[in-house]
Amino acid sequence: MTDAHKIDINIETHYIANNSNPAEHSFVFAYVITITNAGTVGVQLMTRHWIITDGNGEVEHVRGDGVVGEQPHLMPGHSFEYTSGAVLETPVGTMKGSYQMVTDEGDSFDAEIPQFVLSAHSTLH
Repeated sequence: MTDAHKIDINIETHYIANNSNPAEHSFVFAYVITITNAGTVGVQLMTRHWIITDGNGEVEHVRGDGVVGEQPHLMPGHSFEYTSGAVLETPVGTMKGSYQMVTDEGDSFDAEIPQFVLSAHSTLH
């Protein structure tokens, strides 16, 4: 990845206790992601690939077009923020992945999404 293809990704996570049911092994999490084009050319987010791992080590791969039904185009310096969620069978897990991007010049590259923790325990922040 070159400086022209620099994407900054910021993640905030929240445990949604009201929608969770620990007795049924259902832990609901929301995450807010801000994607910023820190590069020098416009880019469009085409697809996503998530790797979700629960506390038992079970891994799920999720692939799809865009994010929240959109394929945002970001000019240099611009950001796109969205909220989504995940349901785990355990109170702790992790997510990581990548966004597949295409520049206005036609170059494709992956923007890595750093691993982050989903935790129902308030002590793990």
